[in-house]
Amino acid sequence: MLFRTHGGQLRMSDALTLGISRYRLYQLRDEGIIEVVSRGIYRLTELPTISNPDLGTIALRYPNAVICLVSALAWHEMTTQIPHAVTVAVPPNTRLPVLDYPPIKAYRFATPAFNAGVEKINIDSITIRIYNAEKTLVDCFKFRNKIGMDVVIEALQLYRRRKHLNLPALLRYASICRVEKVMRPYLEAIL
Repeated sequence: MLFRTHGGQLRMSDALTLGISRYRLYQLRDEGIIEVVSRGIYRLTELPTISNPDLGTIALRYPNAVICLVSALAWHEMTTQIPHAVTVAVPPNTRLPVLDYPPIKAYRFATPAFNAGVEKINIDSITIRIYNAEKTLVDCFKFRNKIGMDVVIEALQLYRRRKHLNLPALLRYASICRVEKVMRPYLEAIL
């Protein structure tokens, strides 16, 4: 079965490209062989449950989006906030992703900022694109008026306590995102 050769999950568009008809997908769903993860995303029911279904669904539905801001802070254990929506970055001139579930909040990043600091992690055989800890912290400074300065300060403190301070990377990403002058006083205070 094509689902097994593709990690047990497929988007409808990919299934159609591979030669599975809509009728056959619905038939497999009705027989209990596959289940709907989100609109247009199907996976084998025999697979174990997804450990992080929100990030997995976003990655399957929007493979070019990158997990950012509070969602990335939560992944890197740099916040006590519980994200109410999955925050993602998309390139400029891209249609913003829309989902009923999980809730999603999208931001357009300039091309250099969008491409910098992207890591690929694998959760339950799903490749998820997420910004590394340093890039996430810099993005939080850039969007401090949207997420709140208290979240940014907490993230900086937790980063300092839990991660190895990588000052060159922080400054490089701050330069790319044009927040170097904003960040410098905070970085000098923690050193």
